[in-house]
Amino acid sequence: MHKGYLCLVFHAHLPYIRHPEHESFLEENWLYEAITETYIPLIDIFDRFINEGIDYRITMSLTPTLISMLQDPLLQSRYIRHLDRLIELAEKEIERTMYKRELHRLALMYHQRFLEARELFVNKYKKDLVSAFKKFQNLKKLEILTSCATHGYLPLLGIHPSAVRTQIKIAVDHYKKTFGIKPAGMWLPECGFYPGIDEVLREAGIRYFFLDTHGISNGDPRPKYGVYAPVYCPSGVAAFGRDYESSKQVWSSKEGYPGDPDYREFYKDIGYELEYDYIKPYIHKDGFRINTGIKYYRITGDTEDKQPYVPEWAREKAATHAGNFIFNRKKQIEYLSFHMNRRPIVVAPYDAELFGHWWFEGPQWIDFLMRKIASDQKTIELITPSEYLERYPVNQISMPSASSWGYKGYNEVWIEGSNDWVYRHLHIAQERMIELVTRFSDIDNNKLYRRALNQAARELLLAQSSDWIFIMKTRTAVEYAHKRINTHLVRFTRLYNDIMNDSIALDWLKEVELRDNIFPDIDYSIYQEI
Repeated sequence: MHKGYLCLVFHAHLPYIRHPEHESFLEENWLYEAITETYIPLIDIFDRFINEGIDYRITMSLTPTLISMLQDPLLQSRYIRHLDRLIELAEKEIERTMYKRELHRLALMYHQRFLEARELFVNKYKKDLVSAFKKFQNLKKLEILTSCATHGYLPLLGIHPSAVRTQIKIAVDHYKKTFGIKPAGMWLPECGFYPGIDEVLREAGIRYFFLDTHGISNGDPRPKYGVYAPVYCPSGVAAFGRDYESSKQVWSSKEGYPGDPDYREFYKDIGYELEYDYIKPYIHKDGFRINTGIKYYRITGDTEDKQPYVPEWAREKAATHAGNFIFNRKKQIEYLSFHMNRRPIVVAPYDAELFGHWWFEGPQWIDFLMRKIASDQKTIELITPSEYLERYPVNQISMPSASSWGYKGYNEVWIEGSNDWVYRHLHIAQERMIELVTRFSDIDNNKLYRRALNQAARELLLAQSSDWIFIMKTRTAVEYAHKRINTHLVRFTRLYNDIMNDSIALDWLKEVELRDNIFPDIDYSIYQEI
């Protein structure tokens, strides 16, 4: 008899990056890397579980921006081009490393991985990876969550309730169109919550969401079971809390598994290390060195003298770490079950891109974990939030506290010296969008006005993405983040002025519609204040 549950949650998200005006665009590689290193390996593992009859449960968010990019024909074709270049580079690496035995076998490994990725993407799933995840959901092995339309950070958009409602409502509608059913749960961007969001979720038909640990433990009244059972908000929407212990054990590069010396070193990529003339055809056309995904060294330790990667050692460590994770969860669940009058649930959420992209062996770890849970123990049962709520429909009522899973647990990451200037512009744009909806509420016969108003709604949504603000804080691609915020706000402002002055420029509107084409069925009236 199982004594408790483990709920693994993977948050799969990328900001909407699509630049048809350029032949190739540096930041589009974020998507291509995630497809090759995370999404395809996960799909391959899930398929093998099904083919081998291994039962599993995983909960996974697919954000509207990520889904839109995965289903975009332009980006699909560009990804195939990207893969073909990697295959060509790997072939050159096989020849270059012919007399370097340790590196040669790794070059062969990468070449095989790229070929297999292309086979899965092009032939098996016909360039539509979303259909793969949909298949796993239909088989009741995967529960897919939605998230906000463009991953807007709701606590700092909440000054205008219509901004929050629109982010949530568009996401729910997009999910219905994609998967043919309503989403049961939602991943709040950055786990950002304040009391009142739950009411909007209830109105949208969402049954549950996730919070960081302190969002639950600081709830009013204080939850009896802490994060080891969900609580119902007064609205009736359930909130599940993150178990910090199980999360940190996996994601921390210092204290967790990914920092093991036998695992692959992320930061030594041939795109930065080989001679410029040799690698030039495979980096950015303007000469910027980039990650290729071909990395030959293991972490080794806190040293610059990295040693060659040994896949067999890494695979053995992934198996050992999966066993260790299960051992710790068993002890944790055994202890909790002794003190609770129900089976505890341990919720372990992670960014999906941790597995494979940042932590190369992450998908192997998942593979071992699912197999060991299915066959080697009887303490832990894998479960999805919906399954848990079916088994335990009665839960304590508590209002969670305002919180996020960012540094220090609240709003500081998304509003501090590097990015606080953004919000006055977002709030003004939101007020102008409401003004447009109010003034032009009845224009059914004016297709040009409707197109311009709908595009204004898209530009506002794209400007609200939390990713640009996060990038400003972390200082990773700050120039691009600034450009994206400013570009969308400038386009919105021109659309606002053109609409108000009856001077819509059709050619310019067509160009903007081509570039920012997310949510083709959007209806600007969704911004109507209630």
